[in-house]
Amino acid sequence: MTGKNNIIRLLSLAGTGILAAAGTAAADPQPQPQAASLAEAITQGSIYGQLRPRYEYVDEQSLSKDANAFTLRTRLGYRSANLNGFEGTLEFEDVRSLGSEKFNSTTNGKARYPLVPDPESTEVNQAILAYTGLADTRLQLGRQYISLENERWVGPVGWRQNSVTMDAFSLTNRSLNGLEVFYAYVDNVNRLFGEEHPTMDDWDMDSHIAHLSYSGLPHVNLAGYGYFLEFEDQASQALSTRTLGARLNGGYPLNENLKLLYTAEYAEQDDYADGRPRDAEYYWLSAGVEFNGVMVKVSQEQLSGNGTYSLTTPLATVHAHNGWADQFLASALSANGLPDGLVDTRVHISGKFAGIKLVARYHDYSSDNDDYDYGTEWNLLAVKPISKQLKVLAKYADYSADNNTTNVLRNPVQSNDTRKFWVMADFSF
Repeated sequence: MTGKNNIIRLLSLAGTGILAAAGTAAADPQPQPQAASLAEAITQGSIYGQLRPRYEYVDEQSLSKDANAFTLRTRLGYRSANLNGFEGTLEFEDVRSLGSEKFNSTTNGKARYPLVPDPESTEVNQAILAYTGLADTRLQLGRQYISLENERWVGPVGWRQNSVTMDAFSLTNRSLNGLEVFYAYVDNVNRLFGEEHPTMDDWDMDSHIAHLSYSGLPHVNLAGYGYFLEFEDQASQALSTRTLGARLNGGYPLNENLKLLYTAEYAEQDDYADGRPRDAEYYWLSAGVEFNGVMVKVSQEQLSGNGTYSLTTPLATVHAHNGWADQFLASALSANGLPDGLVDTRVHISGKFAGIKLVARYHDYSSDNDDYDYGTEWNLLAVKPISKQLKVLAKYADYSADNNTTNVLRNPVQSNDTRKFWVMADFSF
């Protein structure tokens, strides 16, 4: 289905049922000035943008060549002033390779190099008509970002140069004190591989996303969700799933310098629409402390598997969860998930030193089915703000595969040692 047909379909949906649901997507845009006429709505609007140059290095054991990728992401957007509750947003994004392409972008034919999925592309990232004329409610129609909680289930994969966006109708409502309700009907997912990719461009969908969060209790935030994902293209229909879950997250201050941290989440996933049969579970448990700005957490996450299929998360920002070396993307993008499942036990330490944000993580990966080892991984990050608009970062991932017989036979990808290194600047205006 083309982007034009998607918008027509969504406009039809909005015209017949725009008040039928309620919800919350990530953060709402900054309030816009009020305009008295269409001319004022246009002239009093705001322009924003971003330049994000990045160098990425990848050393993968199974390939003789290393990847050296220099890329630039450029965004330019415009947001109108508010006219009788209506606002418009239009955002363009361009990804360019700087210099020779010594990496596999998924579209440049450089299969001898490791994968760096940042193909060149120029796209409309956002094209939104929003309405804020109802109390405590924001309606959005068109191409948009959707980011929920920690993006374990739904996120824009912001780390890659070409972000994931959705052609959707969404509604955020905060009428009840402490309660935020979000609903979205998703017609199309614009994937990070770009509109011109021959096989991995868009996902045509007929999906419903519902999310509730409540912050009215002391020291804890509660959330419940239901994700009903129906993939309509024959090649991706098997990915269709229904996921129902709940999440608890919070911190309890013991004194002015010390806080206990805790998170618990559980979800069940089964087949939906024409999805392949499955009955899978998810859990996340985390406990830690924050002392004088230094955070230490120990966590365990499980995506269950039975040897034939596992839980899958096709709309997630997987990079943020199961290691920055991206060795477990199959758990999200394959119809079978990672058949033996994944148990990710990790230690997270973060804090600031001399104005630099520092993060260190250690992951120990094993299978849910048969309990064999996949490997271990170190992740390191340093972020330095230079000004309000500019920050620079360096990031490192080192995955060491466990070459036990079971892992080698069942998971050849997870049996390759992989190192990645990034240096990036981010200038926003």
